[in-house]
Amino acid sequence: MKRTVKAIALLLGCLAFLITGCSSNSSVDVREDEDKINVYASFYTMYDFAKKIGDDRINLTNIMPAGTEPHHWEPSPRDILEIGKADVFIYNGAGMEPWVEKVLGSIKNKDLVVVETSKKIDLIQGSHNHDEEHDGENTEDEPHSHDDLEYDPHVWLSPKNAKKQMEAIKDAFVKADPGNREYYENNFNDYAEKLDILDGEFKEELSKCSKKDIVVGHQAYGYLCNEYGLKQIAIEGLNAESEPTPARMAEIVKFIKEKDIKVIFSEKLLSQKVPNAIAAETGAKVEFLNPLGGLTKEDIDAGKDYFSIMRENLEALKKALE
Repeated sequence: MKRTVKAIALLLGCLAFLITGCSSNSSVDVREDEDKINVYASFYTMYDFAKKIGDDRINLTNIMPAGTEPHHWEPSPRDILEIGKADVFIYNGAGMEPWVEKVLGSIKNKDLVVVETSKKIDLIQGSHNHDEEHDGENTEDEPHSHDDLEYDPHVWLSPKNAKKQMEAIKDAFVKADPGNREYYENNFNDYAEKLDILDGEFKEELSKCSKKDIVVGHQAYGYLCNEYGLKQIAIEGLNAESEPTPARMAEIVKFIKEKDIKVIFSEKLLSQKVPNAIAAETGAKVEFLNPLGGLTKEDIDAGKDYFSIMRENLEALKKALE
């Protein structure tokens, strides 16, 4: 009889372990406090903005793993299931997450508050050239690039746009959790002021730079360039993982030599093969800008966020343009 009781206890313990173990997932946070709203974000920047506005009033999950380049990532069936059980789902839009429409169409949760943070932002239209980044100026000496995205989705690289995105997130939290309206509004007001300060730093520092051309790996910096009077020359278009043709490479090499460009900007989450090849051909150096689509685990562990990385970007730009 004692052996039977022990066997039953052991079996129950194993079942409890399996149930709790099967419910865990590295990309999904366990909801620890039922009084908090359950929030899912589509990639790092949306996660960071949501964390700043919601802080300890939300249970927050970034569904994209650290160190992942977001343009071609897609959620797993488990991620989709968890989004469907959330209170709030935050995404950028403008083509940044091509999987969102299909996923949201499959979710039956009518109470889910969905916020597309770029919805009220004037988008830069994707094109075969960079005219939109020069206020319509015809720049015949600049090489052209091709892409399949209709709009540039990297809106958050303008602090003014980032403020609009944080406001959209704040409004979503108030809708899902009206009892904590004042808390979310106070957080938003605090970070709106910090974004204004960041915008002022970019304006002041970049206005001092005599050079205005930056050569970048992919066409992610249109909003930043528009805001601060810079000219973006991209090796490839809005698609971060595409590769340039030999003709495109030759155009970029010619441009760098003619304009005496000293720095080619690449990104840590992308291959360095093409930038390194162009650098070897031109004598330029490869440095890094961070478009904030995803952070490495090392950056996350170091406590970096939108503000610290944008200031790192500012220092890199100043160094390249002085």
